[in-house]
Amino acid sequence: MIESFNLDKTYQYLLIALAFLLPLTVFGGNVIVVLIVVLWLISGNYKNKLNEIFSNKLMIASIVFFSLHVIGLIWTEDLKWGLHIVHKMWYFLLLYPILFTIVKKKYIKYYVTSFLLAITLTEVVSYLVWFEILPPFRNATVINPTPFMSHVSYNPILAFAIYLVLNQTFFNSKLSKPLFLLYSFFAVTMSINMFITGGRSGQVMFFVMLTIFIFQFFSFQKVKSLLAILILIPSIFFTAYQTSPLFKERVDLATYNIINYSDNKSSSVGQRITIALNSWSIMKENLLIGIGTGDFPNEYRKINQINTPQLPPTTNPHNMYTLIGMQLGLVGLISMFSIFYLQIKRSLVTSNQFIRDVGLVLPILFLVIMWSDSYLLGHYTTLLFVFFSSFIHKDFDKIE
Repeated sequence: MIESFNLDKTYQYLLIALAFLLPLTVFGGNVIVVLIVVLWLISGNYKNKLNEIFSNKLMIASIVFFSLHVIGLIWTEDLKWGLHIVHKMWYFLLLYPILFTIVKKKYIKYYVTSFLLAITLTEVVSYLVWFEILPPFRNATVINPTPFMSHVSYNPILAFAIYLVLNQTFFNSKLSKPLFLLYSFFAVTMSINMFITGGRSGQVMFFVMLTIFIFQFFSFQKVKSLLAILILIPSIFFTAYQTSPLFKERVDLATYNIINYSDNKSSSVGQRITIALNSWSIMKENLLIGIGTGDFPNEYRKINQINTPQLPPTTNPHNMYTLIGMQLGLVGLISMFSIFYLQIKRSLVTSNQFIRDVGLVLPILFLVIMWSDSYLLGHYTTLLFVFFSSFIHKDFDKIE
């Protein structure tokens, strides 16, 4: 049965559909993911598949990262929560390697275009809610119009999409003039959309992304790049600060809560700082292998009761480094960093400019935003990272 249709074309259609559904719906994305995994598992040719996976250092690093979470169940006291975390991390065992074996170089433009079409749809709906043409629905409000996901996930994904648009606008020599104008238009409207929505992590990611893009645009000429950064970044920041009430409010609130941290520990920023400080007191006593995959909630509840009993306990430190450091110690952190190291290393040696540029940006942006939340646990951002990594960091030259 599995041989009665063109399996490769089926995979490509599913991947293009996944790229489109990725920023729109959890259910739709999961349906496509399940179809891809099931087809892969029943389609045979296992020897070649496994050879391709285990001959790649990045795939091995991903599997090891997942496996450490399973091993960490051995010394965890809360097995139920540990299994919950393992379930959250399954992308690194199965989906990432599976996608890695089925993506094709000639279809990359379709994956990217499909994703950008979905982001365009999201952006249009966001503006329609903001202008009160559409009534707010799902996660969207008039003040913070992010309809298909919370601003915690939306703004980082939007920042990455803006980079892709900028990359196509300025680095794609085959782009026609009408498409150049269209891409330029959406680069501007997406950037404006970044500051009428409330995701501060994504906004930080936007400025980091823009900094990297400027260096790439000027071919890493330091003087020109720094001059452009010193002019462009502050100009965008202060323009957004003066014109977007939500951005101004979020910046002022974050600044105030950091300066007055001792009196505002219950704020969003204050809780993140408090969780990090409380977590460190546990991490330094379990530095090498951590407290176990499932013990963060219980151990944090204990230390929180001692140090900051006025604050509620949490199951998420809102910091990927803190979470991995607590659960798996230095071993876990080194394993996670190895994924990003191999991705950056791969991007620096490829001759393909698009692969090189995007391959450098993706891991760097995640390394930045993971300070503010556990972005390799959330559905949207984890799927974004795994999906784009599967073809951006694949060495097609050795395969095709």
